[in-house]
Amino acid sequence: MLMDRERCALLVVDVQARLLPAIHEGQAALESCVWLVRLAQRLGVPVLATEQYPKGLGPTVPELAAVLPAEAVADKLHFSCVAGQCLPRLEGGGRPQLVLCGIEAHVCVLQTALELRAQGREVYLVEEATGSRRPADKALALARLRQGGVRIVSREMVAFEWLRVAGTELFKAVSQEFLR
Repeated sequence: MLMDRERCALLVVDVQARLLPAIHEGQAALESCVWLVRLAQRLGVPVLATEQYPKGLGPTVPELAAVLPAEAVADKLHFSCVAGQCLPRLEGGGRPQLVLCGIEAHVCVLQTALELRAQGREVYLVEEATGSRRPADKALALARLRQGGVRIVSREMVAFEWLRVAGTELFKAVSQEFLR
């Protein structure tokens, strides 16, 4: 299955101020999340975001919040965005394909991805745009997600599958802005 921008939404999970500093290689994951949001917006793919207990973990980090529309963010107490009923509250949340990024890979991202799979959705996790406090937890999450039918992808896989074809003005513009 290829990612199709007409059937896809990007879901950014819990990239929050008090949690991100503890994430192994968190800055790199954040930069990839911002890149994905900007790419999705450029290609007309709906962007959704969540915040886990923002009173305790703080809001979405400023670098990411700056590129997210306020109406694209839902707060939750459940670890899973599905159990927290976030997706029905956000435009694009009903799309059959979801590209996921965010933190933590072994908690909120994992639970969300597995529950989306249980709903019959196609789920793609962007490896370099997710993280956990401990690398071992991320590795275990990736293994478990693969076992659960989640496709592990790179951000360039997302870009090229959403684009589908070279030689267009859109490809040229996206290539210059995102793929240099």
